[in-house]
Amino acid sequence: MGKSITDLSSVTTVGLDLAKHVFQVHGVDASGRVVVAKAIRGNKLLEFFASLAPCLVGLEASGSAHHWARELITLGHVARMMPPAYVKPYIRRQKNDASDASAICEAVTRPSMRFVGVRSRENQAALMRHKAREMLVTQRTQLLNGLRGHLTEVGVIAPQGLRCARELAELIEACDETIPFDVCEALAPLVVQLRNLDEAIPRLDRIIAKLAQKDETARRLMSIPGFGPITASAMAATIQDASSFAGPREFAAFLGLTPKQNSSGGKPKLGRISKMGNRYLRKLLVVGAHAVLFHRKPHTDPLRIWAKKLIEKRSPSSLSPWRSPTRWRASPSQSCGARRSIGKFRRKEPRYGSRPGSPRAQAAQESRVTKR
Repeated sequence: MGKSITDLSSVTTVGLDLAKHVFQVHGVDASGRVVVAKAIRGNKLLEFFASLAPCLVGLEASGSAHHWARELITLGHVARMMPPAYVKPYIRRQKNDASDASAICEAVTRPSMRFVGVRSRENQAALMRHKAREMLVTQRTQLLNGLRGHLTEVGVIAPQGLRCARELAELIEACDETIPFDVCEALAPLVVQLRNLDEAIPRLDRIIAKLAQKDETARRLMSIPGFGPITASAMAATIQDASSFAGPREFAAFLGLTPKQNSSGGKPKLGRISKMGNRYLRKLLVVGAHAVLFHRKPHTDPLRIWAKKLIEKRSPSSLSPWRSPTRWRASPSQSCGARRSIGKFRRKEPRYGSRPGSPRAQAAQESRVTKR
């Protein structure tokens, strides 16, 4: 049951819990006293906020949050969105729509709260192009894997690689004699879908590249090694205001590239990278970095020179005999002679698990000499 409304003009802060049809509002005045707490249908929501004086409205950064934030800003309110994980600690006891709205109203007034910027429709459209492209690429990979797996059931084995998988699609289209006709007929819809995706993905790539050339930020990003039109456009669309980050370390934490901490009692415990940020953006950056490192030899810019030195420093051949790997293993493709040559460099494990030259190793050596 909704709380009786006394005077809406005294409302200064509102917590809005978003939904598809029924929304929950929780409004308080300057002293923190609850003025209104009720559920409102979606078609009456803007009418309700139009009757309020300009106030602070808090929302969770979830589905349709940017749309409603833009509508509230148009009505003269100050809309601030927060990550749902930051709002959860303010929920008291049971979780329901009323408790969520109350927690949002409380969290939006915290001075240490971090807010999410409101995106425009144009910015959301740019991000949707990247999401659509990523979905199409995923579907194409699924189709290629499906063709490979289905043809394996009839004894048609293809080597690994994208080119070999596409050759399977060409065999199905040509009704090759190595594939039964019934199988070709069953897999023909998958090949048709694959051809449609091969046309749609390059079309999106051209649109994204064209828009990236018109964006000044994207053009500046493309001057960085490893940044192409796709990565530059995604970065420019995702990060609207780079000044919101204190520095590169904070930006790396935003991307989920910093170690996950589990520290306590003054003892730092760092694990693997947190992977808490934008997964799509992090993947593009990793792919670009791999491309830069793979094609580093013909270039002499400072970044690649630093990468060359780092790789040489980290390579096993530069390690001392004591710090080298215990066993050098050859890949399956290497010959037996190569395995034998590598086996000559296998380090013997020191007795007693001590490092050569250490007091424990010297004592062990003296004891062996004495016994002799």
